[in-house]
Amino acid sequence: MTLHVPGDTTGKPRLNAFYRRALTALHEAHVPFLIGGAYALKHYIGTTCQTKDLDLFVFPHDRHRTLAVLQATGYHTAFTSPHWLGKAFCGEDHLDVIFSSGNGLVEVDELWFVHAVEGDIYGISVQFCPPEEMLWSKAYIMERERYDGADMVHLLRACGESLDWPRVLQRFGRHWRVLLSHLILFGFIYPAECDRIPHWVMQELIDHLQHETHGPLGSEPVCQGTLLSRAQYLVDIDSWGYHDARMPPTGRLSAEDVAQWTAAIHEEGGAL
Repeated sequence: MTLHVPGDTTGKPRLNAFYRRALTALHEAHVPFLIGGAYALKHYIGTTCQTKDLDLFVFPHDRHRTLAVLQATGYHTAFTSPHWLGKAFCGEDHLDVIFSSGNGLVEVDELWFVHAVEGDIYGISVQFCPPEEMLWSKAYIMERERYDGADMVHLLRACGESLDWPRVLQRFGRHWRVLLSHLILFGFIYPAECDRIPHWVMQELIDHLQHETHGPLGSEPVCQGTLLSRAQYLVDIDSWGYHDARMPPTGRLSAEDVAQWTAAIHEEGGAL
């Protein structure tokens, strides 16, 4: 069996030509973008990763311009999930244009570009998403059909000792429990590699946990599970009376965004 390896220009010349032409067009139009997904993961962890598309991360205010450039280059484009995702299609192939996250939390901002890492793919100079922001975005992906925990652990193994941990903690903010859960699993998966996570980071998060455990509990019935999976916690919202944490005042998504994102489960062949 032959696997497609990110950066490998053999085996899929049509796909490679699509990606090269798209990246070149964006460079020539001076649209800032970052490479994420499997290509960035390969850059950091140093191994091959199978992928079906190319992930481009752009500023929210550049999303329309990005798709306009790609459309002018000859590709069909669409905002398949208007609150966070657009796509450009070349026949059966496509690339993703990402400017936020499905749960509305992880929006691309200036720090993504300030801390981007130089590299190249397909012989084109690019910038990769910083590992800190990759951890932040992947930490919330816990769908039944997709779980990015292994990517998290592999990034921590490769980059844990050099990460900007104060920025990582700032990114997670009040969702520090999500980060702590991945760090605990890291120690379980790599019991001899625990020192890759600074002791002070674990201690700070554990102190948070101890303080919160003995502090007053929140009174509002909120389910934050929808920040981790768009499908598996709908019963909490629809039947059990919990507020959806993706929506105000706790989240950024509108009722229309949530409805569209939920409807897409069926369109993509998933199950509620």
